[in-house]
Amino acid sequence: MVVVASGANVFAKEMAIRKRIANIYNKREEDFPSLREYNDYLEEVEDMIDNLVEGIDVPAIEARIAQYQRENAEQIMNAQARKAEEYAAALAASKGQLPQTGVDLSLSTQAGSSTVPQGQYAPAVAGGGIAQPRPLGPPGSGTDMMGFEYEDEETMKLRAERAAKAGGWSVEISRKRALEEAFASILI
Repeated sequence: MVVVASGANVFAKEMAIRKRIANIYNKREEDFPSLREYNDYLEEVEDMIDNLVEGIDVPAIEARIAQYQRENAEQIMNAQARKAEEYAAALAASKGQLPQTGVDLSLSTQAGSSTVPQGQYAPAVAGGGIAQPRPLGPPGSGTDMMGFEYEDEETMKLRAERAAKAGGWSVEISRKRALEEAFASILI
């Protein structure tokens, strides 16, 4: 499959090629005995993508891709199935449900009880032990979702001035530059 795109769609062309190649060359680091071999594999895949995007030796690369697909069809399907299972588990975890697998998770610590009272927001996390931040107060309580107090206009202005000074900017600098530019254009 050859993707043809105009100069304006180079990014779209590259993304289409990357997506197609990633579905075929989908090995992971744990599939290799050493990090060096994995990095060599990634470099080879990246070289193929770059050559396809640039239109360099496309027929030979397409032939190599087709051959790799024939030789590794089972591995490709297994990797795609593994990716689909991980996606389904992550989706179920984001909805607060247990993943649908053949393993009984009712006894595991991942599906275990939560210390958050019933009715409170407690995000489900795939993998269990990673704590997630949660909103601290309801809307209108004087805090935003990150727990910071809402600021009035004067406090926001003061904070902006302090941040500008910390970054080395001041009103005098911009005023001096404006005057220099104005007078420089008069003398020309």
